[in-house]
Parts: sequence; structure tokens; C-alpha cells
Amino acid sequence: MRSLYRRQLTMMVGIMLVSFTLLAGAFMLLSYRYIMGETRDSVLRNAGYIASFTSTYYRRYLSLDVQDEFYSTYMASIARISNSHIIVADPEGGVLYATDGTQVETYEGLRLPETLVSQVKNTGFFNGMTNLGGIYSERRYVSLLPVTNQVGPLMVTQGMVLVAADASNLNEMWASTATIFFFSAVVVFLISVIASTLTSAYQTRPLNEMAEAARKFGQGEFDTRVTGYEDRGDEISDLAEAFNSMANSLEKVESQRSEFIANVSHELKTPMTTIAGFAEGILDGTIPPEREEEYLQIVVSETRRLSRLVRRMLDLSRLNALTQSTVTAQETFDFTEVMSQVLISLETKITSRQLDVEVKLPKGKLMVWGDPDAVTQVCYNLLDNAAKFAAPGTAITVQIIKKDGKAQTTIRNLGATIPPDELPLLFERFHKADYSRSMDREGVGLGLYIVKTILGNLKENITVTSEDGVTQFQFTLTLA
Repeated sequence: MRSLYRRQLTMMVGIMLVSFTLLAGAFMLLSYRYIMGETRDSVLRNAGYIASFTSTYYRRYLSLDVQDEFYSTYMASIARISNSHIIVADPEGGVLYATDGTQVETYEGLRLPETLVSQVKNTGFFNGMTNLGGIYSERRYVSLLPVTNQVGPLMVTQGMVLVAADASNLNEMWASTATIFFFSAVVVFLISVIASTLTSAYQTRPLNEMAEAARKFGQGEFDTRVTGYEDRGDEISDLAEAFNSMANSLEKVESQRSEFIANVSHELKTPMTTIAGFAEGILDGTIPPEREEEYLQIVVSETRRLSRLVRRMLDLSRLNALTQSTVTAQETFDFTEVMSQVLISLETKITSRQLDVEVKLPKGKLMVWGDPDAVTQVCYNLLDNAAKFAAPGTAITVQIIKKDGKAQTTIRNLGATIPPDELPLLFERFHKADYSRSMDREGVGLGLYIVKTILGNLKENITVTSEDGVTQFQFTLTLA
């Protein structure tokens, strides 16, 4: 398996290679064209000077004497200054004179290529690379111009002048420029590779640490954290923060799970021990017959405790499956009827606690959107919770009002105040309120979690406040 480090490094090196290749190609092409352009302009300019001088010489002397010291000295000076080779020819391309500035070349009987002569006659010039049909041993950059004069009404071609530049100098100059660029590119490329290597390692090291931390989590080391990246201020820092936040949540869930298992084990152990003890006592005669009914009532009570615990566990399992679903059943129903039915079902418990109920419901039907069975569970859990923690002899208030397209429900009871630091924990799984405030010892910390999960699936909100002995739960449902 290729690591992210190698992939990123390979990608960056590949991009640099392609970039340098394109840049080198463009640079070499442009530099070559520039050098050739400069040479072409220089050769053409010198050819123009010589053609103009030769034309003036014809007008003054009516013929061309290439042996004239004045003329030959001028030709040699131009050849030396421009580092080029000069040929003077007749109108048909026959070579009359040739010099490189230091000596006069003997090209008697040689003629310029017919194609060049024809092009000059037709277009007035020739520029390009050629060896002049074997006159030169190598290709040179050549500029060929006619020598013309006005004779009466006609423009007469009296000869031709050619200036040739040695192309080897051009190639050497171009090769030197390309070499400088190549070595510069190699240095920059090496620096880029080193920088890319360090950058890739800097980016992948925290990912490797997080992967190692994840493996430790899988082995049960829930105290593992990724540290040292808090001050980076980039996406890696955000990822490390999110990873640690996830780790904190997992550690908390694991702690709650352990606590839940301990609570459930305790809750199961106590009634099962009681049931087994009393059943054995009745069977072996330890419990006298006149007291069997009393102890059977205790066995029934403990059995009901076990039944309630199992139902809560089933509710939790059902809600976990519901949470994973992306669709929640939605239909319209009368919310006041649901609330009334829940109050009736809890009448015995409310009466046994000597509690009053103050109900403030809208007149007539109150149609809302939601899952009737799930909303019934919400109302039952909240009212059961209110009855459980309300002080004996006080009143439970149930109020439903319409507000901003919502049915806002408030359930309020009087009792012990819940500490502010405990309020955010009430809706978490397995969290149980302080036992000292409750007359009920059978809860396992799932009731309010079920409420929060159901309302979350319905895209609704629930809040809780507790001040001066007044604890209030408030949730919303969407009006139909």
C-alpha cells in the first residue's frame, strides 16, 4: 500500500518535472528565436549597408572594380566588424568578390544557387539558413540583396551582395544559455524536492499519530489523545481537535456504559436475589404458610421491577434503531387527546404521591405533526419524571400554548433544585439524578434520553430549567 506521504511527494515531484520541462522548452524556443532574430536583423542590416555602398560606387564609376583598394577596404571593415563573410556577385549570381575581413576568397567560376538568385529577383531579398550549394562547408545564416540603380526610367539590377554569419557561434551562444538554465533548473528542482519532502512529512506525521491513536482506542486505551498541534491554526489542528473531542465523547460513553452495566447488574441482582430467596423459603417451609401471601406479593413487586427494566432496555434498543433511520413517520393527531390519556394513565401514581395536577390546554382539538406513539412516550416519561421528583402535597403543572407555528408544552413540578452543572447531563444515556432527591430507586437513566431522542428525530426541541425548587421541562411540536 502506498502511503499518503509517498503519493503526495510523487505528485509534487511530477508537477515540478512537468513544469520545468514546459518552462525549459518555452525558454529554449524563445531564446533560440531571439538569438536568430538578432542575427537576422544584423546580417540584413549589414547587407543593406553594402548594397547601398556598392550601388553608390556603380553610379560614381559606372562599373564595379572589386580590386579597388577603397572598395575592398570597406568590404573587409564591414566583415571584421560584423564577424561575417561577404560575397559580391553579378546580376546572374556569378561570384565576383568574397572576403571574411582578413583575406580575399577565390571563388572564380562559382555561382550562387539559382533558386536564391530567382528569389532575389522576384521578391527583392533572401534570408535563411543555407550552405550556398556547397560554397560553404556548413550551413550559415545568409542575407542576399540586389544592387540596383535608376537608369533612365528603369530600375536596373547591377549586382548582388551577400552577407553570411557563422551559425556555429549562434549554436554555441544558445547552448551556453540553455546550459545556464539547465543547471539553474536542477538546483531549483532539488530545493523544491527537499521542501516538498519536509512539507509532506509535516502534513502526514499527525495523520500517522491519529491512526496510531485510533488503533489504541480499538485496544481499549480510551485515555489516548493527539497533542502538539493546537497552535498550527490549519486543517490539521481542526482535525486533531475534532479527534480529541471524539475521544472525550467515546471515553465518556465508555464510562457511562460501564456505569450502566454496574447499575443494571445491581438492579437485576437485588430483585432476583429477593425472588429466589423468598421462593426457596416457601418451597422448603422456612416461611410459614400464613405469611406466604405476604412474601408472594414481594415476589410479584420485584418481578414487575424486572419487567420495567427490560422494557426500558427494549425502548433504548428501538430508539437506537430509529436514530439510524433517515425517515421518521409523520402524521397529524390531536395532541390534547394524547396528553389527556397520559394523565389518566398516571392518575394512580399521582394520587399515591398526594399530588395535584393543574392542566391548561387549548379549547377544542390541537392538531400537530409527529408520531403519536412516540409523542405519547415523551409525555409519559416527562410526567412520570415530574411525579417521581415532585415534593408530596405539591402540584404538577401541564400547559400547552400555540406560539410561532408550534405547540409549546410546559411540564412543571416543585421539589429539590437540580444543580446547574447537572442540567446538561439530564438527557444523556445512563445518567441518573441524585438518588437523595428521588423516592424511586428503579430508574436506569434512560427516560429523558428517550425523550431527547424522539424529539430530535421529529426535528423538535426540548429545554430544562431548575430554580428555587421549580423544575420545568419545555418542548415543541409543529402545528398541523
